[in-house]
Formats: sequence, structure tokens, C-alpha cells
Amino acid sequence: MDKKYFNDTIIGNKNMTVSFSKTGELLRLFNQAPDYKQFFEFFHVGVKVNDSANIYLHSDINNNYKQYYIDGTNVLVTEIVNTYFNLKVTQIDYVLIKENVLIRRYRFENKNNIDLNLSFLAYSKLFTNINNDACGFSKDDALLQYTHDYTVCTFAKEKIASVQINNSAESFMSGVIGGKDYIGMSPDSAISYDLGILKPGEERVFNLYIYVNNNSEKNLLNDLEQEIERFRKIDLKKELDDTKKYWRKYLKEHSKIDFKNDDKIKKVYDRTILLFPLLINDSTGGISAGVESDEYKTKCGRYSYCWPRDAAFITEAFDALDMTKETDKFYKVFCKMTQSRDGGWEQRFYTDGRLAPCWGYQIDETASVVFGVYRHYEKTKNVKFLKDTVKMCENAIDFIDKYVVDVLDGKFEMKKSYDLWEEYEGVSLYSMSAIFGAYNAILNIYKEVKAEFSSNRLRIEAMEKRKRLVEKRIREVKEYILKTFYDESKKSFVRNLDDRRVDISILGAVVPFNVISPKEKKFVLTIERMNMILRTYTGGYIRYENDGYNGGYNPWVIATLWMANYYLESGEKKKAKECLEFVVKTSSEHGFLGEQVNNETMKPSWIIGLTWSHAMFINVIHKFDELGMI
Repeated sequence: MDKKYFNDTIIGNKNMTVSFSKTGELLRLFNQAPDYKQFFEFFHVGVKVNDSANIYLHSDINNNYKQYYIDGTNVLVTEIVNTYFNLKVTQIDYVLIKENVLIRRYRFENKNNIDLNLSFLAYSKLFTNINNDACGFSKDDALLQYTHDYTVCTFAKEKIASVQINNSAESFMSGVIGGKDYIGMSPDSAISYDLGILKPGEERVFNLYIYVNNNSEKNLLNDLEQEIERFRKIDLKKELDDTKKYWRKYLKEHSKIDFKNDDKIKKVYDRTILLFPLLINDSTGGISAGVESDEYKTKCGRYSYCWPRDAAFITEAFDALDMTKETDKFYKVFCKMTQSRDGGWEQRFYTDGRLAPCWGYQIDETASVVFGVYRHYEKTKNVKFLKDTVKMCENAIDFIDKYVVDVLDGKFEMKKSYDLWEEYEGVSLYSMSAIFGAYNAILNIYKEVKAEFSSNRLRIEAMEKRKRLVEKRIREVKEYILKTFYDESKKSFVRNLDDRRVDISILGAVVPFNVISPKEKKFVLTIERMNMILRTYTGGYIRYENDGYNGGYNPWVIATLWMANYYLESGEKKKAKECLEFVVKTSSEHGFLGEQVNNETMKPSWIIGLTWSHAMFINVIHKFDELGMI
């Protein structure tokens, strides 16, 4: 696979997530979950006009591009004008709401003064390896690319004009494909359709369907023909209208702010609402950190997993948008199924709840879940939710307490913990602040659920015993933080006990975990140091001094919004607004937020549509609204 790092646009439904480039190339397609698995190594489409070679629709020197979403929807339009033939192609990509089928609708318009004879070609390759052997199979006027578990079906209502299962690459580029094989051991295959002659001024519409079949549910040889025929009979005009209506209704239901005339902020806000459901596993409530961008791990350890730690920020954003059912499912289903018997959570998971590749342990993952549970209750006031999750939280607190005892007794080498950036292993201020937040959360949870257990004397006694221990730990942890993490020589809090750098995550001690007052003198001095070291000349903030990740010295959206959040807590509204303006200004043309921002181009430079970035934006913008600043 070519290194296609940037998913410029994202569409889907509750089970299928699809991403595209800025020229409309299909980059990634996930089915049944937003993180696993991704089927296509590539999916190329082209048009042969008269006697030309294949014109690759998404990369041709004679093509001009314009791309946009239909307002208020997850329906993507890419307009492609080939200036050599004066052929306009309008590509509309959308996923059906009630079926897991991607529709690629093409409208061809002849703007020339000569006839144009058109052939449409599609050439795709599935990911393959010795344990996932992919093959090609042409049957029933459909291309069936199959593995042991799944079959990817590419078809149209029209009959296939020609097909090539093996050795397709050179033939595809020539625009003329064909071969004797109807089935073969090739992961990449090509098909073509004869669209006929388009006279000057004429238009023609062609729809391409992409469907992923689970072979354990429908048999490749005996069942797929009927399924494909069923899809061919669907009224696609009605489906397109229904898809637009569905997303506009969804947007209206979850949009809580009237932005008046601030179109730039509204674009990011609306796109965030439309993005979130595409990153949630509908079965488990697991939340993907973003659509994958680096399958071969050339720049990172991959992103398309669920970190429990992110929940403290992401589920707060869900609740702000009245996505409370999604938050419920995250804690009551996903967190319960992923908690270890010892009470902790590992670093990251697939969104279906299975353990994902990890490289260490992070105590803040566990602490954040307990903190997030109570935050969710503050929104819903649903005592039953607390009662359903209190045992889970108690087990987590018991796990945390073993870690805290090691730290306070100086035995930390027994169980080290990575910081939230997953780079430093040791004791960090953010992790200890998260623990402080979890301890306070369990006390608040007990306060709210105590009446639910009033008839169970032993349960009440156990709660009171743990409560007394937690109250003691809260005092000890706060004392430890204030004593250990303030560097008198730097007049600043520092992030850990070794490199003692200033780090944006120090803000966690104020927001969201409320260990320290935002106006506390030592913290105000820390903010001054942060602004000297972490603020870039463009107005955004890097994560920490000497940050070298992915080139280093790029502002991070979450870092900048975190600073905005702090300024709102401290009452410095003007400075908070400057941070927000930087984030909105550096969003993509479609309203997506990246992980980082390029200081020169002022555009997203890594992981476009990062869930954490969008969540922080929602959390900050709702605080702006509460303060009457919108």
C-alpha cells in the first residue's frame, strides 16, 4: 500500500466507515467496526475516452478537482473536470443507512463538441498475507474478491464488459483489460463497464456498489447472487434522499448551540457531530481514536484503537451533544468487558473489546474510567447507571491503590507506568492527578448510590471502609503532588521526576482533575513558563519542551484547546478565545481537526479527524456557550 497518511474526508453509517483523499480516491473501508478490519490496499477508478489510455480519475495532470459535503450530511461530492476531453465527472459517495453498502454515483457530462465514447474501469486490491489469502472471482456480473472470512463485492446494475483477475496492473493503465480467467489467486483484479457514446451536452449516470459479505453468514457460492440482486433492486435515488435526511435529522438532534453568523466555528462543530458516530463500535460502544493513517507504522504505533484514558475527554463531549446513550454503552458494555480481573485496564483495545497491540502500562487509563463514570452521572443524574457501574469502579480503585502505595512508599520501581504520551516511564504529574480525580469520583459515586444499598448492611460497611481509606489517599496524593512536582529553580510545576520538563499535560492538575486552583500562584508561574516554551509563533501549543514526535515543534490541537480550557477556568476569556481561534483557523476545508498543525501551511499535518481533538473542541466550545461567549 502506498503511504496514504491523510484521510481528507470520512463517511459511513453505524457499521461502515470509509475515507477518501481530497481528490476523491477511496483510501480505506472498514466494515462492522471503525477500526478492524480495513479491506482495501487500494481501490482505483478510471475512464477510457475514445482511443485514450485510462484516465485515472483521482490523479491526472489534466484533471481539476473540487470537493465538498452536501450540507449537513455524510454525503461526499467530488467534482472532477478533465480539461483535455472537457469531460465533467461528479462523484457522489455515500453509505446506505440501513444496509452496509457504499454507493459511488458518477454523473458524466460531455462539455466537448465531439462525441465521447466512455468506458469505466475499477481496479482494487485486498490486503493479503499467508493467513488471509485473497483471490479474485468473476460471477453474476460482479467482482468477488474473497478471503476465508469475507468477500468484497464490486458490482453495478449494468453488465461487466470485461474482467481481468490476474496481472491487472498494466492492463488497467492502458484502459483495455481482459483475460481467460474467471477465478484466480490474485489479490488485485480489474473490471470495466461500457458506458457508450456520450454526445455533446449529454449526461449519463452510473452507480458502483461495494458490499462486504461475512462468509460465515452468507455463502460465497450459493447466497451472494441473491444478495447482490437484492441490492440492485434498491431505489438509489430514494436512498440518497433518505441518507441526506437521516444525517440532517441527526445533526439537528445533537446540535445544541446557535452560532449565529460564525460559519467557521459552526463548520467544525457540525462536522464533529457527523464524525462521532462513524468512530463508535455500535455493538460495544468502543470509540476509535481516529481512522487509521499508518498501517505500516512508519511514523507511529497506529491510531485506530480505543484508549480507555481518552474517555475522560471524549465521553464528556458525547454528553455535551446529548449522545448520552453512546456514553452509557461505553462504560456499561465496553469498559466492563475490557476490565482485567485485577481491576485495571490495559493501554488500548480494538473497539470490539479485544486487547490491541500494547507496549506498556498506564495507570491513568484505569483512573480515567472511574473519573469518567462520575462525569457522565453529573450530566444524566441517572443513579441506576452508577449502581450498574459501582462494582467496576471499586475494583479499579483497589487496583489504583496498590500503585499509589508503591509510589508513596518509594517502591515505584516495582510497577512503572507510562505517562499519557506513552513515552516516559515512571511517576508523572498527569497520572497522579488522574488518580486524584478517580479517588474523588468514587467518593461522589458512593454519596449518590448509598441509598440504593440501604438494606444491605454489609455492603454499606464495606463502602464506608473504602471511603475512609480513599479520603486518606486523597490527602496523601495531593500532598505528594504539591511537594514533589514543583521545581523551585524553574518556578514551575514539572511533568515528572526525571527530565522535569514543562508539559501541557500539567494542566490536568487543574482541568479536568481539580487538584490545584487555576489561580494558585505557583500554577500561574507555571503557565507563564508554558507560554515561553510551548507556545509557537503561530499561536498554537506543542505538547512539551523538546517534543520530537513526527518532526517536533508542530502545535497540537489538544494542547491548544487544553490551554483554552485552563484560561476559561481562570477567567481569562480573551486568551481562551485566541486559542480557540487558532484551532478553528487551522481546521481542514471540510471542518476536520488534525492531531497536529503545520506552522507553515497552518493546516492539519497528522491524523485528520482525530477523535480526541474533536472532543476537546466540543468541551471547550460548550464552555464558551455557557459563558455567553458565542
